[in-house]
Amino acid sequence: MRLFVSEGAPGSLPVLAAAGRAQGRAELLISTVGPEECVVPFLTRPKVPVLQLDSGNYLFSTSAICRYFFLLSGWEQDDLTNQWLEWEATELQPALSAALYYLVVQGKKGEDVLGPVRRALTHIDQSLSRRSCPFLAGETESLADVVLWGALYPLLQDPAYLPEELGALHSWFQTLSSQEPCQRAAETVLKQQGVLALRPYLQKQPQPGSFEGRAVSNEPEEEELATLSEEEITMAVTAWEKGLESLPPLRPQQNPVLPVPGERNVLITSALPYVNNVPHLGNIIGCVLSADVFARYSRLRQWNTLYLCGTDEYGTATETKAMEEGLTPQEICDKYHAIHANIYRWFNISFDIFGRTTTPQQTKITQDIFQRLLTRGFVLEDTVEQLRCERCARFLADRFVEGVCPFCGYEEARGDQCDKCGKLINAIELKKPQCKVCRSCPVVKSSRHLFLDLPKLEKRLEEWLGKTLPGSDWTPNARFIIRSWLRDGLKPRCITRDLKWGTPVPLEGFEDKVFYVWFDATIGYLSITANYTDQWERWWKNPEQVNLYQFMAKDNVPFHGLVFPCSALGAEDNYTLVSHLIATEYLNYEDGKFSKSRGVGVFGDMAQDTGIPADIWRFYLLYIRPEGQDSAFSWTDMLLKNNSELLNNLGNFINRAGMFVSKFFGGYVPEMVLTSDDRRLVAHVTLELQHYHQLLEKVRIREALRSILTISRHGNQYIQVNEAWKRIKGSEADRQRAGTVTGLAVNIAALLSVMLQPYMPTVSATIQAQLQLPLPACSILLTNFLCTLPAGHQIGTVSPLFQKLENDQIESLRQRFGGGQAQVPPMPAVVEAAATAAPRQVQVLMDEVARQGNIVRELKAQKADKNQVAAEVAKLLDLKKQLALAEGKPLETPKGKKKK
Repeated sequence: MRLFVSEGAPGSLPVLAAAGRAQGRAELLISTVGPEECVVPFLTRPKVPVLQLDSGNYLFSTSAICRYFFLLSGWEQDDLTNQWLEWEATELQPALSAALYYLVVQGKKGEDVLGPVRRALTHIDQSLSRRSCPFLAGETESLADVVLWGALYPLLQDPAYLPEELGALHSWFQTLSSQEPCQRAAETVLKQQGVLALRPYLQKQPQPGSFEGRAVSNEPEEEELATLSEEEITMAVTAWEKGLESLPPLRPQQNPVLPVPGERNVLITSALPYVNNVPHLGNIIGCVLSADVFARYSRLRQWNTLYLCGTDEYGTATETKAMEEGLTPQEICDKYHAIHANIYRWFNISFDIFGRTTTPQQTKITQDIFQRLLTRGFVLEDTVEQLRCERCARFLADRFVEGVCPFCGYEEARGDQCDKCGKLINAIELKKPQCKVCRSCPVVKSSRHLFLDLPKLEKRLEEWLGKTLPGSDWTPNARFIIRSWLRDGLKPRCITRDLKWGTPVPLEGFEDKVFYVWFDATIGYLSITANYTDQWERWWKNPEQVNLYQFMAKDNVPFHGLVFPCSALGAEDNYTLVSHLIATEYLNYEDGKFSKSRGVGVFGDMAQDTGIPADIWRFYLLYIRPEGQDSAFSWTDMLLKNNSELLNNLGNFINRAGMFVSKFFGGYVPEMVLTSDDRRLVAHVTLELQHYHQLLEKVRIREALRSILTISRHGNQYIQVNEAWKRIKGSEADRQRAGTVTGLAVNIAALLSVMLQPYMPTVSATIQAQLQLPLPACSILLTNFLCTLPAGHQIGTVSPLFQKLENDQIESLRQRFGGGQAQVPPMPAVVEAAATAAPRQVQVLMDEVARQGNIVRELKAQKADKNQVAAEVAKLLDLKKQLALAEGKPLETPKGKKKK
């Protein structure tokens, strides 16, 4: 046999590693050829790797060559390995090809590279964790391990792209990478150049399609039921049968909430919103709504939880807004604090405290931290050149200067940071600066200021990060941002400003200055807690007993993950520092950005005037939460998700389950005699519930929502297959079967009501009232699926949970919030538009259906692998379903799948 490989050809990695396993089993000659060399006589283009068999035949599929070597070494084929190989070809490779292309050819870094493959990496990690095995198919290395390792190695050999939180993946990858055949393969193919060795190969590949679009659409994938052992099924059913007696007693209510020794004490903060702005949907999902989901989940877990937020009220932005509206700064703060509070109240945000930073406690705590930093030598004094607007007669705060970024050329960079490249900027470094208030060109003037000596604190910060990050749930973008700051080296950071509205600086010679809002804004969390309880230090000076989770958008990461920790470490007062920093990417609006001035996008005070309930907004924002990369709000997608996921999936299942109890059993839950299929369903629901817990414990909020929808899909399929509405009219055995199906279905509905509570609290409470779910079952969520509605339990009146969103309704809202198209057309025009609502979106879907149809036809004509054809057919059917919904056509009732 002769194996042809090439340096820089990624497919050569796994085949060389597999060849190492077969060493000594057959005579093998390995030849390294150039990337342009044709080694297969009947192929017109170069192709490597290639295995020429002794018979003269050729194998030129990477997985086929690897399989051949494994069979030579005595390996026996199994179904699980085959499933992994199919997944590698259809799911992993497209994502991985995009990531490598972005990294090597386009020079992208960080989340731009990791984003396309994050879901695949998480899938591998969860599969390894769930099976508790060191390898993909069991206790020993298999063909699947070598093929996936070879595919992933070029990317993951750089630790920056091997997420620390994916512990099982990390262990698996390191185990394989340390083996001699894998090491030799890597040396041969990458030649100590790392991933750059692939550049010649990747430059010849077509540019990958947009993974951003794929992420934004967020279409649910068809779930495959996992294979369960009899032991897992028995354990799940045993837990189910114990029912309500498994629930622990409810935690006693505390007021104020204070840490309890020996318990899990969870302190949660949302980034403090600027008081002078009305928050838009991106602001809401970026901090308060995400944190609210985790706070509600924490309470369901019976963790001792305090959730706080408040308005950030000092600074030039407030002074300027007050001038615009003819009010004092305090009056403007009072006005907008109330606006913020009302918006968050409408969105059902469950703050324990919603405070503000214009308080005596803020002054006291900020000045104390400053004095401690000053006496310990961490404050510098220097003369600063600042921009002053002569027309406005004031020094300009960084956020009120706009110009061209000196690093990347972005034309709307702020005076403190560029939103495009993320680099910090001194305002005087901006090219073509402008005052944002009057648009005149400011002049440079000198002023004495105080600086936090970050270089002096850098070592302490790195030591703290070294202890904190391993095993924590800092999001990858947060880790990446902080690492990039440290890599560039910290510089002294100015902490004072020439303003009147702010926390006074308690130092002689600086009486006319206040603290820079980003020095004292993060101290606002402490002062807000101090206004809630005089025992605030039990939360904020108690790092041994408190787990601090902080939620924000990625632009706030440097101040929470670096500036405040440095201040607290330098103050040497045992402050509680962030354990888990949870940062989102940005949410865009349709094809652009939110803009209050241009009337583009939905802002918090507008959402309640749309007629769409708060829980629907919560659901959709959490469904598209920008966890791994930027996502976009889309009216068409909101309609689709409401009508398909909520109305047709979740609402349909819960309503049917409750109606069967009311209609067929007089409102009382019937007796349940579980068959083997029922027992397996209980185990599958338990498994999905445990997956939900695993995700939310890691603050993977968007992914955990999918687990809820997966369970309701299982429930719908269970009802559809078992046809209780027919069996109730049949024999005694049929009626008993109808009772079991109904009883199990309504218990799944009860579970879903509790799982929904963090996401849709009003809908959750409505379901629980309809089912008359006992109070303990409403307030506690264990890791096992319990029978909380036993036989004989009486439910209440069942009614539909969701309403259909109509095309004309959504088109009217799209125009209302579309800026230039803000004028709502007269009603007849809207009605007429209903037949062809959102024509651009409908046309896009029609094009996608046509394109996918061509793919399916071509695969069938080529007699491709049936599993590959089935996967593409499933995509086609899903696109057709989306198109039908967009056109307002009714969906066909799904038929039950065959059991596997």
